[in-house]
Amino acid sequence: MYPAEHYEYWRRELPEMTLPWGMFGENLTAEWLREDAINIGDRCRVGSAEVIVTEPRLPCYKLGVKFGRQDIVERFLASGRTGFCLAVVREGLVEAGDAVELIERDPHGVTVADITRLYAHDKTNRNLLARAVQVPALPDRWRAYVHDRIEKLGATADPGRPSPGRGRA
Repeated sequence: MYPAEHYEYWRRELPEMTLPWGMFGENLTAEWLREDAINIGDRCRVGSAEVIVTEPRLPCYKLGVKFGRQDIVERFLASGRTGFCLAVVREGLVEAGDAVELIERDPHGVTVADITRLYAHDKTNRNLLARAVQVPALPDRWRAYVHDRIEKLGATADPGRPSPGRGRA
């Protein structure tokens, strides 16, 4: 999923390029679902389908190939305008113009933007790392990344669980 609002930003940043819907490789372009306003684990209805937000989309070399410019991957990540991945909870019919309805908020309050920040800029935010690892919808590879960051900081994700190599009094 990629927010439609981001296209205006990219049109200003890359005025020489034509940017049709889907240019960023997304399967769904929708309004109002910005990375700082949607949580990992939030559930939405799109048409008759139900989806859950799982992770930010991270750019890869394919984006550079598609755009024909080497700097786009770095610019995409630095912009924070990553979009996000959705997992299908219940299959259904999705058509152009269908509304996207938020039907359940994840209570952990970890946004897509939070995960992107932990990856790109804020790798030592212990509080956010501890909250992120608790989100059930976060995929295993992200959970492993968060655990690795926590271990490198010498903290535990679960305050009730001792760190490796440390006992409890």
